[in-house]
Amino acid sequence: MESPAELKKPADCESHYFTKKDRLGEDFFQQPCLSLSKAFLGKILVRRCADGTELRGRIVETEAYLGGEDEASHSAGGKRTERNTAMFMQPGTIYVYPIYGIYLCMNVSSEGEGAAVLLRSLEPLQGQPIMRQLRAARRKEGSRQLKDKELCNGPSKLCQALDIPRCFDRRDLATDPEVWLERDPSTNPTDPNDIVSAPRIGIESHGEWARKPWRFYLRGHPCVSVVNKEAEKQSLPGNVKNDLGPSDVQSDTGQHNVKRT
Repeated sequence: MESPAELKKPADCESHYFTKKDRLGEDFFQQPCLSLSKAFLGKILVRRCADGTELRGRIVETEAYLGGEDEASHSAGGKRTERNTAMFMQPGTIYVYPIYGIYLCMNVSSEGEGAAVLLRSLEPLQGQPIMRQLRAARRKEGSRQLKDKELCNGPSKLCQALDIPRCFDRRDLATDPEVWLERDPSTNPTDPNDIVSAPRIGIESHGEWARKPWRFYLRGHPCVSVVNKEAEKQSLPGNVKNDLGPSDVQSDTGQHNVKRT
């Protein structure tokens, strides 16, 4: 398999409508975990390859892990390890960890000790031919060609399609030259009514914490990994559950009260 730098650069890998002023800086990441998890929706994740090729995808699904208080989090109980160090670093730090020994997931730290947001799914916007080749390298020979909506519709697929390696762990998403976040100048801010709050995926063994509606996705988007019809009904205007955790409660002054463990 050729590296991204060796692949022929298609015309759609050139950026025509994004500029440096659209890049999100450290102020954006200074939010409690649940707030940041929702704020990510609609933003653009960018991966610049060695030859200057830029791969882009719109974030359409996230999960919040609130740190010490959250028993489903890698940092539950305030536990710090060599693997989860990035979760305790400044907001905007990338946390990349392996699952099943072969796949990777990309997270971003937030306010709150040990809190981070898992990036679950993207809508591919730029560089789809390269994304498709990167994904194909991890699939069986002769497999059918993936549709665009299948390229990044899962946390490990996202890392494969954008060539997010393990060594990106502990990098700063606000300043890194190879991976960053942008606002999309062609769209309006995400309407809160378009955000679905659903239980997180793959943490069924954590009891009540598995039922917390801390997975967020854009209603009706074809690139969402798993649709939850019941949660979509609950997330309709007038039916929204209180999904705030202790770290995300706001005081009467509107300031965030962040619990530190």
